[in-house]
Amino acid sequence: MGTDHPGSVAALLILVCLLLSPAAAAPGDVTATSTAVDPVVLMPGDEGTLTVVVQNTGPSTVPLGRARLYEDGVVPASDPYPSVGDIGAGLNRTFIFAVRADAPDGTYYPRFSLDLRENGTLSHPVPVRVDGTVLQASVAGRPHAFSEGRTAAITVRVGNPRPNAASGVQVMPLGEGFTVTPTGAFVGALAPDGTATVLFNLTPNVETNVTFRVVWRNGINTHTSDLVLPVAFDEDKQQADPVITNVEVAPTAGGYQVTGDVMNAGLESARSVLVTSGAPATPIDPFRVYVVGTLDPDDISTFEVTFGADADVTEILLVVEYRDDDGNLYTATRPISLENRTGEEDGDGGVLVPAAVAVVLIVAAGLVILWYIRRRRR
Repeated sequence: MGTDHPGSVAALLILVCLLLSPAAAAPGDVTATSTAVDPVVLMPGDEGTLTVVVQNTGPSTVPLGRARLYEDGVVPASDPYPSVGDIGAGLNRTFIFAVRADAPDGTYYPRFSLDLRENGTLSHPVPVRVDGTVLQASVAGRPHAFSEGRTAAITVRVGNPRPNAASGVQVMPLGEGFTVTPTGAFVGALAPDGTATVLFNLTPNVETNVTFRVVWRNGINTHTSDLVLPVAFDEDKQQADPVITNVEVAPTAGGYQVTGDVMNAGLESARSVLVTSGAPATPIDPFRVYVVGTLDPDDISTFEVTFGADADVTEILLVVEYRDDDGNLYTATRPISLENRTGEEDGDGGVLVPAAVAVVLIVAAGLVILWYIRRRRR
């Protein structure tokens, strides 16, 4: 048997040592496995966070140096990882960077860089989207016209045209010269392309502008958008219009009785309709107030009211009170003459005094004429 060559023995020893020693990690053993941006879509000027998760897929520990984020559209607000340490085999490490969107709408790729020391550098671009689209508000319902002191229902619709959800959505009416309930409405979260409606009861005292401010959050960032509603007073051409017709006035014991019809000539319903007498009359029993109820457009109802008035009163007012669908109270009046009445009661209750006098005069005149004719014939 021959003696081994010294060089062969040395090579064999080196090979054994390599096989027994831990394998050195290659740069490919540490990879970025996931990235995230919060909020998902930034608005210009927004602050948020950028998260990168890396994993050591190799069989041995890898020493790490500095981790940083290089600017592209978003600016790192801090550099919190000057020295990372080691990452063991099969383990993950999470890196979170505070960032600020410092660019107009678009998609940007700030670069995450991790120093692997003797194994090179891991470099990974992170896509970040910037979109300045704001939430939109519109008036979905309002009256045909505003009136001073009249409560009007205003429906505001809020929509989210953004590519990501908005949170904490609120609508607040702002301005002067009006009262409103509620003073603010909370919508909550609004998904992309989602909408929500809120209802306000607005009572203007003067002509003014009402600003409906939509407030929402994109991540930790608060944003607003405004909807301005001009309030100008005008006649509502569709509101209820009660008209009194076919009025008849008759004297009664202690006063007068008025009968007639009340018709709604408007395009909206008149609710809680009441008919009574106004100044200088004094309502008396049995029909101080006549309750008609609801009159829809073109509806008609009879009424009957009784009242007292001084002997020298020749005209009084009939008063119609009604409410609209929002509960606002309206009053309409019609003057009626007490001189054009249908009759006056005598003691027998039904014979008209002027007519009785006329009959007596006619009969007397006839008797006089008959007496005169007979006297001439003699």
